[in-house]
Amino acid sequence: MPNPNKIQEKVFQSPSKYIQGPSAIKNAARYLSKMGSSPLLVVDSFVYNLAGKALIEALESHDIHVTHGKFGGEASSEEITALTEQGKQSKADFVIALGGGKTIDTAKATADALSVDVAVLPTMASTDAPCSALSVLYRPSGEFDRYAFFNKNPALVMVDTSIVIKAPARYLAAGIGDALATNVEARRCMNSLNFGGGQPTFVSAAICQKCEEILFKYGKMAYEANKAGAITPAFEAVVEANTLLSGLGFESGGLAAAHAIHDGFTAVHEVHSLMHGEKVNFGTICQLLLDNTPTEELDRYLTLMHSVNLPITFAQLGAPNVTEEQLRKVAELSCRPEETIWNLDIVINEEVVYNVLKAADAVGRDFMTRIGK
Repeated sequence: MPNPNKIQEKVFQSPSKYIQGPSAIKNAARYLSKMGSSPLLVVDSFVYNLAGKALIEALESHDIHVTHGKFGGEASSEEITALTEQGKQSKADFVIALGGGKTIDTAKATADALSVDVAVLPTMASTDAPCSALSVLYRPSGEFDRYAFFNKNPALVMVDTSIVIKAPARYLAAGIGDALATNVEARRCMNSLNFGGGQPTFVSAAICQKCEEILFKYGKMAYEANKAGAITPAFEAVVEANTLLSGLGFESGGLAAAHAIHDGFTAVHEVHSLMHGEKVNFGTICQLLLDNTPTEELDRYLTLMHSVNLPITFAQLGAPNVTEEQLRKVAELSCRPEETIWNLDIVINEEVVYNVLKAADAVGRDFMTRIGK
């Protein structure tokens, strides 16, 4: 967000503890027992069968009595209200999030409403949601609603890569799409306020740069390893980049056009089935064009994006026949007063965004033609 009051303080924030590795969840009780004895577990039905039952059994054997909070699928105010009431009834003393980005965002908001800590156990590396003190909330229809900001980050983030590897490689690719925006956006936010309410630190900039470096070095290898079901050093590196580095980077570095355009795209019905990082990825192309990125550098990003099947055209977004009216709606929503696009130090308005949306699709189609696709 812009810095009209010329705040000079720098702010960096992070979760209290981050743990990652194969079978890490086997040690969950050791860490979760320090947080309380009566958690509310927020988990959807699929993940409950995948890992939730085993987690509950492991925790119950350590006298941690779990209340099963059934997540319905959308990170909405209605879902949060229902889970908060369940947490009050069970006298939950902390919340556990087990699942993907929307589960995590819902659990964080529920914990905030209950005034308790939250432990985040991602089952995929598809977003940078786990480490942050904010949630992206949607309306039940799937349209973007708002960002919700909290006073503290998760007390614990535990990433079990033996669970993450079981998710389809598309989820890892979506995480790459989300994480690839981190440095592209943050480098335009050095004079803006981050989500902590201060200016970015040098360490946040360094984290953003390292995140991007890992993605370009190991992103494609990690994607192929995921498809093969193989936990490799490259896979571990990209999981860390998607989850920890991108999470710390976006929150303390800042967001700009890529995520604002993602928020705008939630108004286009044809792209609702896409994952967060897939929509952000197209927003990153728009951001690079707004930055007037040279063709050679732009091709470097497009090559990585295409190599892991991230969408770079309207057709690949699932909207080959997107209309002018729809694109103008995307532009309108991207330019709402509260959006992160205003962190850019260039002239921005709905017409600028409308034109860059069309240009991004043209650039993507040209790239596909040049590589013979």
